[in-house]
Amino acid sequence: MRHFFSTRVKVVLVISVLLALVLTVVNSLTGKNYPGMLVRTVLTPLRSGAHSLANQVERVYDYIFNYEQLEAENAALKEELAALRSDVRDADSLAREIERYRALLELKEANEDYVLVDGYIISRSSDDWTSTLTINRGTAAGIEVGMCAITAYGEVVGLVVEAGSNYAVVKTVLDSSLEISATIASTGYSGMVSGGYTHNHSDMLWMEYLPSTAIIRNRDQVVTSGSTVYPRNLIVGHVVDAGFDDTGVAKYAVLEPAADIANLEQIFILTDYEVQ
Repeated sequence: MRHFFSTRVKVVLVISVLLALVLTVVNSLTGKNYPGMLVRTVLTPLRSGAHSLANQVERVYDYIFNYEQLEAENAALKEELAALRSDVRDADSLAREIERYRALLELKEANEDYVLVDGYIISRSSDDWTSTLTINRGTAAGIEVGMCAITAYGEVVGLVVEAGSNYAVVKTVLDSSLEISATIASTGYSGMVSGGYTHNHSDMLWMEYLPSTAIIRNRDQVVTSGSTVYPRNLIVGHVVDAGFDDTGVAKYAVLEPAADIANLEQIFILTDYEVQ
């Protein structure tokens, strides 16, 4: 037992006892708790660091929460904007449809013998030579091959070349193989109109066999001459250019189609009319 405590341990114990006595005496004389102060001195930096870390964690949490909230609000705004755009498109489509039927009513008032079936375009097909539209009405609605297709404004779209029970294919005026007998409205000169691809005018119409003496002016209106297929005075197009053909004994005219073939939504099939 005599050697249980080493000299170093004894020294540490003695110093600890003396330090405790000194701190006790000082605390009694001054009224200050130096051990507590010592502890606070040691813990204060730790508390400061913990507080700073807590603030940082709180800021990160707030950022994440606010970001998620903003992201949710942004998604909701995008859905609302998409819905508004859809409403605008629907309103625009309805306005165009109302305008078409207003024009159709005027066309019917001027041509009481017209029997028309409407159809919406469901597909398109075109290449260098051909141009067709497919609509969602067919033989069940009274549509047959060989019937004329027009717009609500009385503009020629083309001719029905195929018909099923619930669809019909229309060859448009831009098709090079479709020929229409037509007349320059202001002068009465007549010729044949077809798609202008073979004359390097794929988006235009070509009117040929006009007399060499024909007077042709830009913006002259060209209308149908009248036949068992096309009634008289349907609008085919407007003159944008003219000249002599290769023979030099006849004239031709380049026409802009009256119907905006590329942007049509709805057309009307003329199922019956009085041939004049």
